[in-house]
Amino acid sequence: DFYADWCVDCKRMERRTFPDPAVASLLGEFDLLKIDLTDFNDAHREVLAEFGLIGPPAYLFFADGRELEAFRMFGFMAPGPFREHLAGVREAAAR
Repeated sequence: DFYADWCVDCKRMERRTFPDPAVASLLGEFDLLKIDLTDFNDAHREVLAEFGLIGPPAYLFFADGRELEAFRMFGFMAPGPFREHLAGVREAAAR
């Protein structure tokens, strides 16, 4: 989770999508990491460049040390579609 306090879509995900009980339950199956880019300094630019990102919000998913690139997600996603997205990630990670 690439996040920043000034990111409108990040805030929307925090307020609307992540608190959804079904989303929260699915997220409980993942090891979650949040990279806070609020200060947007040189180290943050370096991390974004390493992953080929331009800024938050961005959600990347990994299994066995490799990124599941087909499941990269950017911007806001409502709870229903995000649940479906997480279910797809879970299925791909189990392969």
